[in-house]
Amino acid sequence: MRNPCTGTAEHQGMAKNTNMRWRLPLVCLLWEGAMIVLFGVFVRFGDEADAHWKEEKREMNLTSDMENDFYFRYPSFQDVHVMIFVGFGFLMTFLKRYGFGAVGFNFLLAAFGIQWALLMQGWFHSFKDGKILIGVENLINADFCVGSVCIAFGAILGKTSPIQLLVMTLFQVTLFSVNEYILLNLLHVKDAGGSMTIHTFGAYFGLTVTRILYRPNLEQSKDKQGSMYHSDLFAMIGTLYLWMYWPSFNSAISDHGDAQHRSAINTYCSLAACVLTTMAFSSMLQKKGKLDMVHIQNATLAGGVAVGTSAEMMLTPYGSLIVGSISGIVSTLGYVYFTPFLESRLHIQDTCGIHNLHAMPGLIGGIVGAITAAAATEDVYGKEGFIKAFDFTGVYQTRTPSIQGGFQAAGIVVSLLMAFAGGAIVVQIGWEAPEPLTKVVLGQVPMEGGGGVAETTCLQGGWKAQPGC
Repeated sequence: MRNPCTGTAEHQGMAKNTNMRWRLPLVCLLWEGAMIVLFGVFVRFGDEADAHWKEEKREMNLTSDMENDFYFRYPSFQDVHVMIFVGFGFLMTFLKRYGFGAVGFNFLLAAFGIQWALLMQGWFHSFKDGKILIGVENLINADFCVGSVCIAFGAILGKTSPIQLLVMTLFQVTLFSVNEYILLNLLHVKDAGGSMTIHTFGAYFGLTVTRILYRPNLEQSKDKQGSMYHSDLFAMIGTLYLWMYWPSFNSAISDHGDAQHRSAINTYCSLAACVLTTMAFSSMLQKKGKLDMVHIQNATLAGGVAVGTSAEMMLTPYGSLIVGSISGIVSTLGYVYFTPFLESRLHIQDTCGIHNLHAMPGLIGGIVGAITAAAATEDVYGKEGFIKAFDFTGVYQTRTPSIQGGFQAAGIVVSLLMAFAGGAIVVQIGWEAPEPLTKVVLGQVPMEGGGGVAETTCLQGGWKAQPGC
C-alpha cells in the first residue's frame, strides 16, 4: 500500500486537485455573498462620512471640513493598513518554499477578516438604531483585529490550507471582538497599541492551534523550514515597514493631541532601543559573533509590542528606552533558547517564532501598562490630564490608579484565557475530506508561478494529520 504521506495514485491526486478547485471558490464566493447581505442590512456611513455632514457641521458649530475625523485618522490608518498587508505579509516570506503562500494567504485572510471585523466590532461598539455606523476609526480597529489573525497565522505557517485559514479567521475575529469588548468596555482597561488585545491574544491563540496540530514527523522537514539569501532579504522588507510604521500603529486610535503625540514618541524610543539590544545579544549568543537574520527580522520589532499598552501613558522617553531594551533581549533569548524548548518539550511548532515577537513582549507590555497605571499621579499627569488619560469619568470617576492597575493585570489574564479556549475550539472545526495543502513548508501548491512544483505534503484536509504521518 502506498504511504499517504509520501505519495498518491494519479487519479487520487486529480481528485484532490478537483476537490480544491471547487471548494475554495465556493467558500470564498458564499462568504463574500454573506458579507454583502450583512453589510446591506446593517452597515451605514457614520455621521462624518455621510452626505449630511454639512448639516452636522453647522449643528456642531464647525467652520471647516478639516475638523472631520478623516483628516486626523486617515494617515495613521494608511500606515496601519500597510503594516497588515505589506509588513506582516513580507515578514513571513523568510521560508524558502513559501513566498507565494506567505504573501498570498496573508492577503486572503486579511481581506476577509476586515469585512467580518467591521461587522463584529460594529455590533459591539457602534451599533445605533439597528445599524452599524462606520468611519475611518472603524477601519483602523478592523485592521487591528486582523493584525491579531496575521500573528496567529505566523504560528501555523505552512501547516494549513486556505480554507482552514478562512475558518480560523472567522472564529478568531469573533473571539477577538468579544475579548476586546470585555477588556475595553467591561474592565475599562487602556490598551492603545494592543499589547493584550492584539499581540497576547493573537499569539497564544495561534500557539494553541499549532500545539494541537503537532506532528512528530515534522522534524524530518527541517531542511525545508530554512531560508535562503533572497527570502531573508524579502522578509527584511516586511521588518522595515513594520518598524517604521509601528509608532502610527500604537497611536492610531489614541485621543487627538497629547495622548497621540505621546504614544508615537514612546513607541519610537522603544523601537530604537530594541534594535541595539537585539543586535548586541544576537552577536553575543552566536558563534564567532555573527548576527542571526532571524533575530534581526523579528526581535527588533519587540519594542513596539512591549510598549503598546503603556504607549499613551506617561511612560517617559527613558522609560520607553528601558522597555524597548528589555524586550529586545527577551525576544532574542527566546529565539535562541525558548523556541527549541517549546518544540522539543512542549511540542509547539512555532514556524515564525511568534512567541518571541508577540507573546512574551505582549505580556511585558501588559505588565508595564499595569505598573504604569498603578503608579500614575495627578502630579505627573495634571488633574485634567489624569482624568483624560484613564477616562476616569461617569461610573469610573471613583476608580483609583491602584485599582486601575489591578484591572490592567486582569486584562492580561482574560486575554490568555480567551486565546487558549478559542484556539482549542477552532481546531475542532474542520473538514476530514483530504485536499491539497497550500504551498507550505512541506506542501503541494495551489498557487502557480515561476517557482515550479513543490513537494507533496503529509498533512491534508481537516485540522488533523493523516494516520501514519
